[in-house]
Amino acid sequence: MMLNLFDLPAVRSWSRVLVLVAIGALAPGLRAAEKGGPGGGAGGAILVDSAVVSRTDVPIYLDGLGTVQAFNTATITARIDGALERVEFTEGQMVQKGALLAQIDSRPAQAALDQALAVQARDAANLAGAQRDMDRYEALIPQNLVSRQQLDAQRSLVDQLKAQVQVDRATIDNARTQLDYTRITSPISGRTGLRLVDPGNIVHASDTRGIVVVTQIQPISILFTLPEDALPTVSQALAAGAVQVTALSRDGKSALDTGSLALIDNQIDATTGTMRLKATFPNVHNTLWPGQFVNTRVLVQHQRNALTVPNAAIQHGPNGPFTYVIKADSTVEARALTLGAQAGDLTVVSTGLAPGEQVVTSNQYRLQPGAHVHSAALMAQPGALKAPDELARRRAP
Repeated sequence: MMLNLFDLPAVRSWSRVLVLVAIGALAPGLRAAEKGGPGGGAGGAILVDSAVVSRTDVPIYLDGLGTVQAFNTATITARIDGALERVEFTEGQMVQKGALLAQIDSRPAQAALDQALAVQARDAANLAGAQRDMDRYEALIPQNLVSRQQLDAQRSLVDQLKAQVQVDRATIDNARTQLDYTRITSPISGRTGLRLVDPGNIVHASDTRGIVVVTQIQPISILFTLPEDALPTVSQALAAGAVQVTALSRDGKSALDTGSLALIDNQIDATTGTMRLKATFPNVHNTLWPGQFVNTRVLVQHQRNALTVPNAAIQHGPNGPFTYVIKADSTVEARALTLGAQAGDLTVVSTGLAPGEQVVTSNQYRLQPGAHVHSAALMAQPGALKAPDELARRRAP
């Protein structure tokens, strides 16, 4: 009887192990073959993304960090002493200029006004009587029935009473003003804050805390800083006309409001090397709030027909910025660049590139000058040639 070794359990187990090891060793080669070679592209080329160097109009922005401030702020305080009868506003309410906010007990001020009016009436009556006596004396002078001294004394009395009536008028005006002060109104249009004094308390003209604070938030202001090197650029833009300023959220992803630059502060902070600027925003939707920290973006210039590349194409080496340019034979070369301003996802290139050239935007870490690449975007263009040698002949002059 012949013994079959492959029927033994141990031999069958070792056979399975050897088969699995062989398959594992062959798998990388099979995957590389499926992808077209070790580089992952056709003919062993490195697969990359590319973009075309193009000309476009680029807005130039300067970014800063700012703080939102109320356009106007008024601390509402009492201007006379008295008992606070009632409060006519709701906390957080929008009020208009001249709106009644609080009422102080007006009875003492009303009594003072009534007294001043009575004094004026008395003095006016005395003046009228003295004036009639003077008229009689003047009529009797030609007949020598009244001495000149009596007439002069009467005239002096009339003048004194006229002056007293003027004093009474000033007293009445002051009493009316004090009575008006019992009605506390808003000097600006804005939003009320927390109520600082409750009805029933005695308020004084010397109180500094106030009854409520009203802040004007439509429009609203933002104070922000920029490096002092930006002063010539901002000044030139401001001299040319209105300068647009956009308020952004802290993460810079959403625009809160758009306004205009109001002014540049009259001095530069020597300790930080920055200048302060102020911008005004309509804030129609109340997206800006006093005390809020925001990012600001100042539109200082529009560069027309500027040469641009995506930011992803820019690399930084020991000799400065550069990019990989795809040549006609599907190889790349490192091209030194002189960069201009950055606007969003694009960077302005001053020197180093020409319109229509292809630059690499991904997998740069795998590249070196002379490496073959395969750009899916380039091959997908209408009429693009698939063979690298044929593509080189088509691009050659």
